[in-house]
Amino acid sequence: MNRPSGEANRPETAPGDAATEMFVDHRELLFSVVYNMLGTVADTEDVLQETWLAWSGAWPSPSITSPRAYLVRIAVNQALARQATINRRRESYVGPWLPDPLVTDTAEDASEQTVRGESVSMAMLVVLETLTPLERAVFVLHEVFGYAHPEIAEILDRSPSAVRQLAHRARSHVQARRPRYQADPRVQRQVTERFVAAAFGGDIGALLELLAPDVTMWTDGGGKTGGLRPVKGRDKVARLITNVTSRLPEDLAVRYRTVNGDPSAVVFNEHSPFAVMVLDLTPGDDRVRGIYGVTNPDKLAHIDED
Repeated sequence: MNRPSGEANRPETAPGDAATEMFVDHRELLFSVVYNMLGTVADTEDVLQETWLAWSGAWPSPSITSPRAYLVRIAVNQALARQATINRRRESYVGPWLPDPLVTDTAEDASEQTVRGESVSMAMLVVLETLTPLERAVFVLHEVFGYAHPEIAEILDRSPSAVRQLAHRARSHVQARRPRYQADPRVQRQVTERFVAAAFGGDIGALLELLAPDVTMWTDGGGKTGGLRPVKGRDKVARLITNVTSRLPEDLAVRYRTVNGDPSAVVFNEHSPFAVMVLDLTPGDDRVRGIYGVTNPDKLAHIDED
């Protein structure tokens, strides 16, 4: 085989090295697909490890014509297989369950931000929790990553007509619970900063101005912190926030980061992650209709301050 002159003396890549390179090239895509299906970082990493083991045992093979398609298929089906275990674990979970916050910032590699930017918002992930695992897989692959129905049918080993039905049910379910709306990132950042200032400053009047009348607050503390159920209504939420913040340590540091694609607040206590707060805004007037607070230390362990 002829080669460019600059590669004439380059050694052949060993099959194991080639398998590793291909997996690494697709790892961020696989992470984003699986995370959007499962909502937990630890389970996503476990699925990626299982995917790597299956991939390294299969490559090279003449039957694998598209490494990307093969890897996505393995990862999606491994994620579906793990869903039963996750569901059992959540049955005994204390208090509201929220997805693990996926935190990024401007210091990260641009390509990683692009791929992980495909992660849907915290509010949308909460809605996706109400879908069946297959509906969620189809929704994520089609609506988030742009896979065509015939491609999804091959991944899931279903007929294209069955996939179209799953897609229709999932889309109708999601639209009924959360019409599509993406707040302007600058507005979201401004509202978040005003919210943090009012919350930590104990300014209940400012909070009432920011909150929508039907606002709901979810706090996921895993039974270690936070409440046992969501709190609804502007007055109740505002009072709860000021009561909680009045008892917090005084040396907390707030960093503004991107969490699941939205400008959000990450709170640190002595350089350790203490809480993540993500706001969901109403279309039109950009008031806060949803507050998602993650305080469970187990869900924050992967977050660094820098």
